[in-house]
Amino acid sequence: MTPARVRWPDAADPAIRGDLTVAVAYITPAGGAVVTSVSPVGLGDREAGLISFTTSLGFPKKLERILRNPHVSLAYHTREHGFAASSSYVLVQGAASVDLQPSPQRLAELRQASEPFLGETRRGPIWDWLLREYHQERVFVDVDIQRVAVWPDLTARGTVTVTGADRPEMATGQKPPKNGTDPRVDVSAVARRIGGLPHRVLAYQGADGLPVIVPVAVSGHDDTGLHLDVPPGLLPPGGRRAGLLAHAFQPQCIGLGMRTLTGWLTVTDEGALYAPHTSKGLAAPPYKTLLTVSNGLLAKHGLWRAHRDGTAERLRQLAARDPVN
Repeated sequence: MTPARVRWPDAADPAIRGDLTVAVAYITPAGGAVVTSVSPVGLGDREAGLISFTTSLGFPKKLERILRNPHVSLAYHTREHGFAASSSYVLVQGAASVDLQPSPQRLAELRQASEPFLGETRRGPIWDWLLREYHQERVFVDVDIQRVAVWPDLTARGTVTVTGADRPEMATGQKPPKNGTDPRVDVSAVARRIGGLPHRVLAYQGADGLPVIVPVAVSGHDDTGLHLDVPPGLLPPGGRRAGLLAHAFQPQCIGLGMRTLTGWLTVTDEGALYAPHTSKGLAAPPYKTLLTVSNGLLAKHGLWRAHRDGTAERLRQLAARDPVN
């Protein structure tokens, strides 16, 4: 039975309506979590208990995993360059559906909603051709809200207020991977690469299957991994797969940096240790014209590749299946 949708509370409204960039987490087949950043441009229907963000066919792995396992969470974790004055940390959890072929009306509404956040859309014959796929081949991810947790400040410290489904008990530990739990990438290099990326969150699969996203700070590192500083009570004890996101962005996202990690999290009475297994980085130029050209070309290439290798058809087949509840 699908849980009822939840209308987000007043305390969450400024962040949901006004944050420029949020963290999105989804579940991997092995029970881990991947967390990345998106700009949702305030998309959502409060009365219907629905929030949305967009992506493209150029990121098929994310879409395929969401279609196979719709458990998704969004963390409104930074007010930087947005419109919200609130200091709350907001975690929204729910079940996602994917609209692979949005209507022209929906695409037009997206463009209108995005301009206050991302700037005026470039127009003209050349720009229209360059940005056709970027604007017209968007994919919407709609999340039916099941739970909204709000902490009074962005560090997620203090008393949490929950709307919707009760928070479950802490998740139990997971079975270690066959290749072991030790770091598989250079920890010093990872620490150096995220050193200039101030916004950091960690995601793991909660006991109810929904991703949990919490803010973290890196207090140090050694050969065993990154030592994390996390508010008390937010991480379950034991070991588990987890994803880590470190990112930075400028106004209108003209210039951003992001590093996404997957790895193994160990939580004991002595603290939290994160052993990274994979590390991927992304950077966008801090010049609007160059960024716009790059977005247009990447969208064209991503769509061409998705049709050439069968990704688009595979995603359509997955989207046509009955949703997983």
